[in-house]
Amino acid sequence: QVHLVESGGGSVQAGGSLRLSCAVSGDTSSRYCMAWFRQAPGKKREGVATIAADGGTPVYFDSVKGRFTISPDNAKNSVYLQMDSLKFEDTAMYYCAADPLPSLRSECYPGRNFDYWGQGTQVTVSS
Repeated sequence: QVHLVESGGGSVQAGGSLRLSCAVSGDTSSRYCMAWFRQAPGKKREGVATIAADGGTPVYFDSVKGRFTISPDNAKNSVYLQMDSLKFEDTAMYYCAADPLPSLRSECYPGRNFDYWGQGTQVTVSS
């Protein structure tokens, strides 16, 4: 099992930047697919970005491509989401998620059924 704690959310004006952090504790010896999701009020949760914790090709939601960057830091047992050029529509609660990857051939993508979730961190972008 792993425990996920997000931080770094806050309020920012459109065009600004925020960096979200997800601290991972517990069974960090296993290989995980790490992800950031978000959910705005009245909307369905959507996957923002995913990446295998040991590296690999990240996958981004179309609306954040070129603006957001997901990156793992295994030395710190953390995953980050750098958010640049923020827009009003990026306003949401952002969640970190993890799902075990049982083999090297397992794919890491937002549609997986993620087993572990953090409590979320709020991002508010004012226009």
